[in-house]
Order: sequence, then structure tokens, then C-alpha cells
Amino acid sequence: MKLSRYIISFCLLLFSFFMIVPSINADTPKVYKIPVYDEVEKGLYAFLKRAIHDAEEAGAEAIIFEINTPGGFVDSAEKIASLLDSTSIRKIAYINSKAHSAGAFLALHADEIYMSPSGTIGAAAVIDSSGNTADEKANSAWKANMISAAELTGKNPIYAQAMADDSVDLPQYRAPVGKLLTLTSAEALEVGYSEGTVSSFKELLNQTNLSDAKVVATEETFMESVARFITNPIIVPILLSIASLGLVIELYSPGFGVAGTMGLISLSLFFFGHLVAGLAGYETIIIFVIGVLLIIAEFFLPGGISGILGAAAIIFSIILAGGNIVQMSIAILIALTVAIVGMVIIMKFFGKRLKALNKIILSDATTTEQGYVSNENRIDLIGKVAVTMTALRPAGTIRIENERIDAVSDGSFVEKEKQVKIIKVEGSRIVVREVAEGEAI
Repeated sequence: MKLSRYIISFCLLLFSFFMIVPSINADTPKVYKIPVYDEVEKGLYAFLKRAIHDAEEAGAEAIIFEINTPGGFVDSAEKIASLLDSTSIRKIAYINSKAHSAGAFLALHADEIYMSPSGTIGAAAVIDSSGNTADEKANSAWKANMISAAELTGKNPIYAQAMADDSVDLPQYRAPVGKLLTLTSAEALEVGYSEGTVSSFKELLNQTNLSDAKVVATEETFMESVARFITNPIIVPILLSIASLGLVIELYSPGFGVAGTMGLISLSLFFFGHLVAGLAGYETIIIFVIGVLLIIAEFFLPGGISGILGAAAIIFSIILAGGNIVQMSIAILIALTVAIVGMVIIMKFFGKRLKALNKIILSDATTTEQGYVSNENRIDLIGKVAVTMTALRPAGTIRIENERIDAVSDGSFVEKEKQVKIIKVEGSRIVVREVAEGEAI
């Protein structure tokens, strides 16, 4: 009996413990630490979307974005900024190295900014694909975005404008006319673009009154890292070029070999990366498969319509998967150019070695050395005199030594039964001029 009471007491104690522990953990505030590294692009957006969702689900008290980026792509930065604005969780930007260009824009969308002693923020002009400053239209929109981001948290917008506009004169911060503004940690603190300078993450937690919080470090998964690499706007045209060139080479090669395998792998990586990044759905793959099937059907159906529809479906699926119509159109154009150039090189240098290619390309030629003549060139008639059998208006028929010949006048009307002189022979075209009365012939 006594033993039973001990067992019951122990079970009640154990039950109470398990009831208390979750409540203790529930009361412990959580801080999510999310890295914003490398280029700002589509893959980063997908990762941040997942990480912020996790923080919201866990009821996090704050999110600390650890920023170290040279910038990136405007469209991706704008999507990420909207993502940051959509969450009600306290947002802290910790610039531990640099927040340049798109990175500066994202930092301005945080509620608070802290910087390491060596941190910098600024240099936010829009750069085109050639490395030059973009046109006025793109720059104007970007400057408005920077100014709006600064005003969002009560910062003086002149400094955000100077980061994106080199015509703003702030010489005290090394931004005379012609130079974009980049602030050091001390300068950012001075102008109110930073709440403080901290030498470590622990010090950051102390200054933000989060030292008692449990830090949850969110990292990219392997798949997300692969997706970020694949969806980079520089990598996309390379993948599509490899795919198009590989499939073109495979089309003219017997069997299925390395080139075709590389092409299929490149296409698979393209769709895989965009699926993982959340930029494409399974509908894009379905459209792509339909396009491939239509092209295969072209080998068995006459007319060419199936092939055209198949090619259109494939291009549409790729554009749909990429999300950005302009960027994907440029990538596809590059890939098609590579495929066309590759096809020309194959036909020029390797055509005779490929049996499949010889079946669809005419390689025979009819040369004059073999006795073939496209048109008889009657240059022996030049200077001879003929008689018009019909009026020349300006074309008609002439007779010379009992031979009927089609001819044209040199531009004037010539009546029937008039003498004409042959003045030019251009292949099958014989040009005549009427002989003037009294002219020696």
C-alpha cells in the first residue's frame, strides 16, 4: 500500500513537470536570426519568405536580419521589401559588413538598423547589364523607392536620395556631385541611419533588450542554396544555352549521347531551381511536357503546325517559370542565338560526318566544271543588229538571222519592224536600242 502511494505520487510529480516545462518554454521570447548574404535575387526572396513565415508561426518577438550584400536585382529587392513590410514582427537590420545598393534598400525597411564598426551602407544606384548607370526612367523610380523607404521609419530622406543620386551634394560625407553616398557606421549613427554600433551579435542583443531571448538561427537548406544559384539571372541564360545547344547537337547525332544528356540536365535544373524557389508551379512543367510531345508529333504529322505550337508551349513554360518576362525573354533570345550559331558551325564543319544531317541537308552542287549552266549567256550578240517582230513596250520579240529572241528596249517604245542594236546582255536579259535613221550599223 505504501509502495502504491509512492508510485502515484511520483507519477503526479512527473505529470506536473511536463505540464510546467512547456509553459516555461512558451514564455521564453524567441529571436530569429536570418542571414541576408550575397546577391539579392529571386532565390533569396524564397528563402526569406520561408524564414519569416517560420518566425511568425513560432511567435517570435523579433527578427534580426544579418546583412552582408553588395546589392542585387531591383525587382527582387522590391519583392523582398514588400515581404518585410507585410510582417508585424519587430525587424532589426544588423549590417555586419556592407549593405550596398539593394542591401541598403532592404536595411531601410527594417524598424531599426545596427552596424558593426566596419559596416557601411549606401552606393545604391541602378546598374544595367553592361555595368553602366541605368536610364533616367529606371533611376527615377529607384530614387523614389529609396526616399520612401527612409521616410517609412522617420529617417531624413536626403541621405537615401544621395545613395541613389550622384547629383546630390553632401561633401561632408564624401559625396560631392558625381559621387554616390556611402556611410560608415559612425556617419550612419550621426545622421540617424543607425541606432547604434555594436562589435558583436551578443552586444546587439544587449542593446536591443533581447539578451534573455532564445536565438533561433535560420539557415538556407541545401535545396534553397541550389535554387538561389540556379535562379540567378546570370546563370539562367547559361543553363538555357547549354540546353538548346546540347539538344541541337543531339538532333544531328545518331543515338542519344552526352550532348542530349547535358541538355536535359540543364532543363531539369532550370525547372527544379524555380520550383524550389517558389517561382514556378507544376503547371509550367505540364506545359513544357505538352510542348515536347507536340514537337515529337511533328515527325509524324504533316503541316508544321504541331512543331510551331510545341515550340511556343516550351518558350511559354520557360517564361512562366522565370517570373520576370523581360529577363526570361532575354535569356531565351541568348539561348536561341547560341543554338543557331552552334547549328551553323555543325553544318559547316561537321555536316559530312553526320549521317542524320546528310539526310536533311542537300550537299550536292551543280558546277560549271561538271557541265552545268544555269542560263546561256549570249554575249556574242552584243553589237549585232536585229529587227523587232513585235513592238517593244519595253519587252517584246526580235529576230536576228532567223532566230527569235526575247528582248527589252533600253526604256523607250520601239515599233514593230524597226531595226534595233543589241547593247547589253545580262544572263537571259537582252537589252536593245532602236537604230536611228542614218546611223551607221
